[in-house]
Amino acid sequence: MYISNYRRRAEAVFLFFLVFLILCVGRLIFIQFFRSSYLAGIAKKQHNLFVELEPRRGTIYDCRLKPQAVNISVDSLYAACDQIKDKEGAIRKIAPVLGLDYAYLRDRLYRKKSFIWIARKITPEQSEAIKRLNIEGLGLLKESKRTYPNSYQGSHLLGFAGLDNLGLEGTELYCDKYLKGQAGWALFLRDARQKKLNLWEKMVLPRDGYDIVLTIDEVIQYIAERELDKAYKTYHAAGASIVVMDPHTGAILALANRPTFDANNRSGISKDQMRNRAICDMFEPGSVFKIVTASAALEEGKVKETDRFFCENGSYRVASHTLHDHQPHGWLTFREVIGQSSNIGTTKVAQILGNDTVYRYIKLFGFGVKTGVDMPGEIAGSAKEPRLWSKISIAAIPIGQEIGVTALQLASAISVIANGGQLMKPYIIKEIRDKYDEVIEEFPPVLMHKVISAETAFRVKSILAGVIEEGTGKMAKIPDITAAGKTGTAQKLEPNGTYSHNKFVASFIGFAPVEDPMVAIVVIVDAPHPSYFGGVVAAPVFKNVASDAIKYLRAKSPFNEAAAVNENKTFN
Repeated sequence: MYISNYRRRAEAVFLFFLVFLILCVGRLIFIQFFRSSYLAGIAKKQHNLFVELEPRRGTIYDCRLKPQAVNISVDSLYAACDQIKDKEGAIRKIAPVLGLDYAYLRDRLYRKKSFIWIARKITPEQSEAIKRLNIEGLGLLKESKRTYPNSYQGSHLLGFAGLDNLGLEGTELYCDKYLKGQAGWALFLRDARQKKLNLWEKMVLPRDGYDIVLTIDEVIQYIAERELDKAYKTYHAAGASIVVMDPHTGAILALANRPTFDANNRSGISKDQMRNRAICDMFEPGSVFKIVTASAALEEGKVKETDRFFCENGSYRVASHTLHDHQPHGWLTFREVIGQSSNIGTTKVAQILGNDTVYRYIKLFGFGVKTGVDMPGEIAGSAKEPRLWSKISIAAIPIGQEIGVTALQLASAISVIANGGQLMKPYIIKEIRDKYDEVIEEFPPVLMHKVISAETAFRVKSILAGVIEEGTGKMAKIPDITAAGKTGTAQKLEPNGTYSHNKFVASFIGFAPVEDPMVAIVVIVDAPHPSYFGGVVAAPVFKNVASDAIKYLRAKSPFNEAAAVNENKTFN
């Protein structure tokens, strides 16, 4: 009896262990053949850390290779939420250091994630403070941050890149495909405590972005911004723009707007501050537009400089509209009509030309279409066809009314006179280079088309030089440097469509030196007060910018630089 019971017990234990063994073998077979990939993946995740390798965003340089947008290395804070034991304590310590609120940090730290960003690209001071807290589960990773050495200077040209180093405005946006590069990746090994080891299993290196060389000159940009800012503040203007261009090539040497913004600190800036007014604001140009009528009249051979026009003593009726001059004039020569900026005299010249001819030259000078500049956001302006003109349009359009232009279009137009009659495409991208300083792509000057003959350009030059010497632009006269230009004072349109009697756009367009122009400059000041005449508000800006820019360019010319090198060698 005792032996029988013992045998049954032994058989039961044996059967139990046999079933258990069969279950274990079955489970192992199931794991091996059906769950192996899944479990291997979990193990790999535990012991391997996938890290995206950020490429270096390309540097933006001015034409003399001075950096305008660069990358710096900064820390970003992340959390391994499952490793933070006292989350409430961590929140209380982190919040004052980073300036983050409780709700945001609680939402981040209470997520069931092994990696989550807490704050990207923090300051060195914040980074050091986080390290001193020594909270388990928090870590710092190095990232690159876009920074702009010149702060406000050139902000509308350069634009800015976002948190992930993607271009959002300006050149940063326009050239993003060149600048951003291509990300790489690496699988790093981790120990049982999830700490990263300096060992990697697989790696694909990132491809760094290309560098961009602009036509902008940092010194001329500074000069332009300085003088524009003075006028903007002195005359309490609503806005202002300046464009400085090489008239022979179309290369933009400087471009600035007011109001502006600090590209390094964009918190709280408005769309009005970010707007690149020089290429996306359309306005009626006023008397600066008379260069088109003057050029057309001389090119077509309809008038000569000495031809005389009766300016009706300041009042001239065209259809249902009475045209006025800013001051009454009797008989004026064609040269004096432009020099004294007579609306009546210009209209009489336009009537000789006719609607179709005036419109043809408007298009030849590049108005009503985009210039094609390599910046985002450019508009075409407005230039209606002759079939849409009213009976008074021939008295309005030739003097800069009923037409919409941009500051950049005016810069291209005055460059036609300066360079001998050719319309050049404006541009700011000069070269694209790789990190080894090899030129990948060059962007040479582009001739759009011939507008007027060299002889006509020379004759208009002479007339515009007279504007500064003895006409409405006397405040643009530069000591020891010849200059030519045209003033403009245009009434702004009210919301109801009528012209304002207290809001104006003051402008000046010109170039210097007359005999061999080095710079063409356009200055636009929106709604200045109490003074609002272009010859008073905008002309002095032209004078100061042209004077300093020409002196600088002459000092930096290859001949002068070579002479300086030889002089130094001789001295040594």
